[in-house]
Amino acid sequence: MSQRIKAELLLTLAAMIWGATFVVVKDALAHATPLAFLGVRFTLAGVLLFIFMYRGRLSAAALGRGFLLGTFLFGGYLFQTTGLLYTTPSKSAFITGFSVILVPFIQVMHGFKLRGATVVGAGLGLAGIYLLVLPRGLASVNRGDVLTLIASCAFAVHIVLVGVYTRRHSFRQLVSIQILTVGLLALSSWPLNLPFKLNWTPGLVAAVAVTAVLATGLAFSVQNWAQQFTPPSHTALIFALEPVFAALTSWVVLHERLGGRLFLGSALILAGMMISELWGGSAPSPVEG
Repeated sequence: MSQRIKAELLLTLAAMIWGATFVVVKDALAHATPLAFLGVRFTLAGVLLFIFMYRGRLSAAALGRGFLLGTFLFGGYLFQTTGLLYTTPSKSAFITGFSVILVPFIQVMHGFKLRGATVVGAGLGLAGIYLLVLPRGLASVNRGDVLTLIASCAFAVHIVLVGVYTRRHSFRQLVSIQILTVGLLALSSWPLNLPFKLNWTPGLVAAVAVTAVLATGLAFSVQNWAQQFTPPSHTALIFALEPVFAALTSWVVLHERLGGRLFLGSALILAGMMISELWGGSAPSPVEG
């Protein structure tokens, strides 16, 4: 089995873990404020990564790149986790999935051409999001939907930068630094997000353990390793499976009703992802000159 096939199979596993844990995070927010939960989750994961993954001498360049990755990742999780206070897990996952459409546009800033299929895919994605967040007109948009859309932008930048930096620096160093950065930023931001709540119920302990070890330590290690062997466009396509896993988990665990508009909106987003990433080209060519 080639390294690329291994990478894409493991990225699928990461997407499944992230999709399934939307419900876990939603439940955890009943016992902890978003910044408190993120601080504990990512600090624990960062410490574990430094113990079990970190190798070699840390360079100033790797430190800077890891901190930048961590900053975008922190922004994404802050807005996404806060958004989950006001929206459903399946809806949050599908809006977060819009980052897949944004990836090619961000790559343009790195000198890649924007292809016609990418524009069509983005249009379908926007139509899908409209159906998801505007089921009964503009008045139905809640703050959770808007916050999650901001999160998707941060995640898109993160995907592109991981694809760039893992070809220049050790993925072990990058993943350790960025995850610990998220934890430290969340911990240092607690005074800005009062009141503080962290009730150590059995459910919260389980949520921290699952998200720190599986959805953070394991999944982000997989992403940073795998993006050495597959381009951001393929990574983005695979991550399109995340909202599908989230919707299925929410349906099975929370018995969330998935109405016709949600199915149609989700289908449009997935169609946009497929067109953008398959017919748009797996690896865009750099702009000459």
